[in-house]
Amino acid sequence: MIKKLNYVAVIILVMSSCIITNAQQPLKFGHINSTLLVSMMPEAKSADSLLEKINKEVEGQLKTMYDEYQSKMADYQKTEAGLSELVKQAKQKELTDLEQRIRDFQQTAQESFQKKKEGLYTPIFKTASDAIHEVAKENGFSYIFDSSLGVLLYAPDGDDVIDLVKKKLKITTPTPTAPPKPREK
Repeated sequence: MIKKLNYVAVIILVMSSCIITNAQQPLKFGHINSTLLVSMMPEAKSADSLLEKINKEVEGQLKTMYDEYQSKMADYQKTEAGLSELVKQAKQKELTDLEQRIRDFQQTAQESFQKKKEGLYTPIFKTASDAIHEVAKENGFSYIFDSSLGVLLYAPDGDDVIDLVKKKLKITTPTPTAPPKPREK
């Protein structure tokens, strides 16, 4: 819901700037489905293939660990009645430890997978973003929207009106340094 509101706010700002700048030069809008674009990039296909291989390895290891757990649990359940209390406790601890190892492995594997995915996809996203900015400049686009995410991907320099709005609202607090804007510098 917040993304949609932000998207609407951006559209309102863009339309407002259209009225102001329309006399100066016509604005040219474009849109792109960046998710589709990235999925078509050869680099993404290679990354997906590598990630799938890693995922299969992890699933194989998890299956081995789970099978070991199931086997030990079945063995424990068969022999539980004839075991001394001390041996029961040792077997229960062994099962509990194995459960914890499985959970730890799953968590570590998931974190590792996310880091690997981020490492592989960050340069792919940068390549796509750079290409979008180049196309925007080469073809005279004023704004390019991402139809898959509902965000503004490109805007020419000088379109940030935060200082004007702050002045209107009588806000004197300095504008904090924001993360890099999704546009050409």
